[in-house]
Amino acid sequence: MRIAYVTETWPPELNGVSLTVERTVRYLRARGHLVELIRPRQPGESPLDATDELRTAGCVIPMYPDLRFGLARPGTLARRFRQSRPDLVHLATPGPLPWAALAAARSLGLVTSSDFRTNFHQYSKHYGLGVISGSVLGLLRRFHNLTQRTFVPTQASRRELAEAGFHELCVVGRGVDSARFTPAMRNEALRASWQAGPQTPVLLAVGRIAAEKNVELALRAFERARRDRPDVRMVVVGDGPARGRLAAAHPAALFVGARRGDELAAYYASADAFLFPSLSDTFGNVVMEALASGLPVVAFDCAAAAEHVADGASGRLVVPGDEAGFIAATASLAVDPCSLQAMRDAAVAAARRATWDEVLARFEARLQDTVDAHQASPAAFPVVA
Repeated sequence: MRIAYVTETWPPELNGVSLTVERTVRYLRARGHLVELIRPRQPGESPLDATDELRTAGCVIPMYPDLRFGLARPGTLARRFRQSRPDLVHLATPGPLPWAALAAARSLGLVTSSDFRTNFHQYSKHYGLGVISGSVLGLLRRFHNLTQRTFVPTQASRRELAEAGFHELCVVGRGVDSARFTPAMRNEALRASWQAGPQTPVLLAVGRIAAEKNVELALRAFERARRDRPDVRMVVVGDGPARGRLAAAHPAALFVGARRGDELAAYYASADAFLFPSLSDTFGNVVMEALASGLPVVAFDCAAAAEHVADGASGRLVVPGDEAGFIAATASLAVDPCSLQAMRDAAVAAARRATWDEVLARFEARLQDTVDAHQASPAAFPVVA
């Protein structure tokens, strides 16, 4: 297939979407597909207009200064698509650049697909913009319903979006790199730098430190766990606008900033339990990385945790929104880290059932199905909601 792959986030931006789209493009190219990557250029990058990549102008997202959205005219992209003749235009994010690509593709009758990766309508509530949440959801629905197929990460996402009026939804899931994220990366010297001995419980949170990630709940759970185990440690990996405030409010927690690659894998494997308090994520790749590293996960019963964590076996699942339950579950795991070996083994086993090769092969097959269906009925466009 000839695929135009449009995304507004790309490494070195550090988030689950950027890492997933980079992996996806690499996989598709390795499989022999001609992938034309279209994305905003990063700070310090030069413009690029090559057959396999177009870097457009971009602007900083106001609430996320380390992220960008792309800018391009639909007419410019339409001229490019006339030359490259993609079989499919895939839209990995829903910002201005993918909207322009969608308009260009539809003007040429090209088949399109999209990813639903981020609950932007829920994010607005965390920034004092709850009044526009419904409008944001409507805009997302219109965007995705203008494509022939929308890929979602979980069955729960598919049900929720279908109830909200989204059409042509397809679950593909997410994988995890079990070769990198493994209990074998445990590092006692790293634990010692956290002032944690062999018997010291270490709680870990990984991700963007922002209001919509609910990191404050993980820190409150840590403070509660300290009543029973005063020596318990809390390590927070990541950065974001709430870091300074939360670090000041919880001086006993260790905020270490962003970590990548093998260093990040060592942080996972050297902890004893993973806290994932988010209610806004559509999936949460960090949950899979924690499981693969042998960490029992405390999370709300939604997104990735709902599909991959077995309550009482590989972690603790809590009714969404039950903050007291989340705090109690955290405290129970922090009492005796030596008693968690069975949970560690179950966590690793759960992660190994979700491989990237399987997930990406399924995605590739569904892309081909989408192209085949469109070619069979080229005049058909999805209903606009």
